Amino acid sequence: MEREVSIGAVCTARYGTVRMVPAGKAEGAAARTMAAASGTKKAASGAKATSGAKATSGAKADGTHRVSSWNEMYDCCNIRMTGLYTASEWTTGGSRVAAASTGATQQFNREPWNAGWSLVSARSDTDCSADCAVSRTEAHADFGYRGIFDPTGSWYANTHHSYVDLAADGTASCRFDVEARHTFAGWNWRHGCA
Repeated sequence: MEREVSIGAVCTARYGTVRMVPAGKAEGAAARTMAAASGTKKAASGAKATSGAKATSGAKADGTHRVSSWNEMYDCCNIRMTGLYTASEWTTGGSRVAAASTGATQQFNREPWNAGWSLVSARSDTDCSADCAVSRTEAHADFGYRGIFDPTGSWYANTHHSYVDLAADGTASCRFDVEARHTFAGWNWRHGCA
């Protein structure tokens, strides 16, 4: 599932509809990042938006399941500025999560003159990875910007939060949050899991 949230001309949130997307979109994004290693809106300064989605990994029977998530901010020119991604795999048996792993990766846009977005910090924590009713992971990434639109590096910053719950019945649920220190007309938030 995916939902687009864009920033309007007066810096207010415009929420798109939640829609189903092919699992390949999320799996492709997760594969690229792994290879490299409805909500509320506040004012333009310190903008924050949250959202949630549910996904199923296909069968709800005992076995191995996979889900990937994406949590991205794009500018008005459709350039991805910052992104936080997760890829999860878990096995279920006997009404339990037998084993679970979730990896988190980040991507960001650089400008050609050694400027643009950069990763300030990132962390990921999983509460239980074996013999659980539910395995919960939260991933966080802080990004800063210094470049053509802000040479001081003090105006723009995005913080992404992704929460993934892997259940013993083979289903997964995802929640997302993004905080932007400042925004600009046309910025939009894309997130989902499949």
